[in-house]
Amino acid sequence: MQRNERIIWCLIALSGAVTVMVGAYAAHGLALRASAELVHAAETGVRYQAWHTLAIMVVLVGQRVFGFKGWQWPVALWGLGMVGFSGSLYAMAMAGLNVGIVTPLGGALLIAGWLMLAVAVLRSP
Repeated sequence: MQRNERIIWCLIALSGAVTVMVGAYAAHGLALRASAELVHAAETGVRYQAWHTLAIMVVLVGQRVFGFKGWQWPVALWGLGMVGFSGSLYAMAMAGLNVGIVTPLGGALLIAGWLMLAVAVLRSP
């Protein structure tokens, strides 16, 4: 396994851990200090982060097992999208920060990652 792959796997492991921690906090502690709407926002961030963490893992395994080319773009876009989309929802729900345009930009990056995955699949031999 190359160094950059190890780094990505470590970041994905961290993403999985953050998903569980934020999800647990949203389920057990956040409701004591935030509105139901903000708890729901945090849960939405957790859900999107969990699915995209899993998607990155699948793409990395596909790259390793089948030699899938073009995996870097979807992985990078999903990673940035998770930080923007889920991270902004966490900041809003837990710190009361108004992050404005960051959430929809993060969502757009997540969508772009899926589109780039389709392009990579269509271009693969």
